[in-house]
Amino acid sequence: MDEHGQHGGNVREMAQKWGLDEADILDFSANINPLGMPASLKQAIVNRLDLAESYPDPEYQRLHARLARHHHCPASWILAGNGATELIFDLASLLRHKTVLLLTPGFGEYRRALQWMDYQLEEYPLVEEDDFRPDQRLLAALRPGIDCVFLCTPNNPTGQLIETSLLLAVAQRCEQLSIMLVVDEAFMDFIPDGVSLTDHLARFSQVFVLRSLTKFYAIPGLRLGYMVSSNTATMARLRQRRPPWTLNAFAALAGEILLDDRDYQQATWRWLEQEQAILTAGLHRIPQLRVWQPTANYIFFRCLCPTLDLQAALLSPDVTTGGAETITPLPRPLIRSCANYPGLNGDFYRVAIKGPEDNQLLLHELQRVFHHG
Repeated sequence: MDEHGQHGGNVREMAQKWGLDEADILDFSANINPLGMPASLKQAIVNRLDLAESYPDPEYQRLHARLARHHHCPASWILAGNGATELIFDLASLLRHKTVLLLTPGFGEYRRALQWMDYQLEEYPLVEEDDFRPDQRLLAALRPGIDCVFLCTPNNPTGQLIETSLLLAVAQRCEQLSIMLVVDEAFMDFIPDGVSLTDHLARFSQVFVLRSLTKFYAIPGLRLGYMVSSNTATMARLRQRRPPWTLNAFAALAGEILLDDRDYQQATWRWLEQEQAILTAGLHRIPQLRVWQPTANYIFFRCLCPTLDLQAALLSPDVTTGGAETITPLPRPLIRSCANYPGLNGDFYRVAIKGPEDNQLLLHELQRVFHHG
């Protein structure tokens, strides 16, 4: 873990570093739906507080049945976990002494989960000149000797989607070469017309799709993710290896009811359509930034002032050219530095899309930093 932290959302650490109260920080580093936990789930938890008094069903049958119904597949294709990250570690347990292809930049937990497995790493660099998007050249990298490849769509942190035609071609090549293909779709629910590989799993036994309910439904404290694959033998093997009760009863309850909350889903898509456009346009108007078009609820950009630590500048008090300290308004925006993503450096950042007032505060503070820089 470097000085920026492994993840976004570490408000406590950053508050201590800058001598702030946690309440003084507005967190743009974690990509959580600003609409907050759905009222339907809050009420369900209140109504079922008694669930805390009993062990959950170790098989989580109701949860798996609901997720299977959502994806029109057998329950044997589904494995729920304590967030998608737990499932990444489960998959990594199958890859000891294997050769794994990782696209960089990409979500850091793939590498972290694999580091204990004595695996062989091959990297496929995504480059700025191609907008960090893979193309047909990726197919050539999938050759005999590769045992597994991790893909993330939309990518974290760049927000770029892999074209559906390329994704299907990759799945087909992995099927032919018996390469395990892990496709992380943790942010796909934010894209109402997004094409999920879960719709094609009957054709591909080597594909394992990761999904998350944590971010879309704003339940990072509960945590809930799941994996979908038609490879029932491997899914059963993973299921048998897991310790019991990795999900608490309220997370399981969340998975049983949230997919039916159409009002919340529609409200999220309306919010995102509006605020994504406004915040992206505002960032584009700042000449010191190069901004990539987002697809989900976060925006990736590069600061074109290489000597500036933009995260620090936004958290620290403003100092005028005359040397007099100016008290800046609170809260201070915390953005995600991407310095600890392989393939990136400290010039790259990611910001969550939040509500209108918060987004305007971020734009105002960015303009302040560059104006006084």
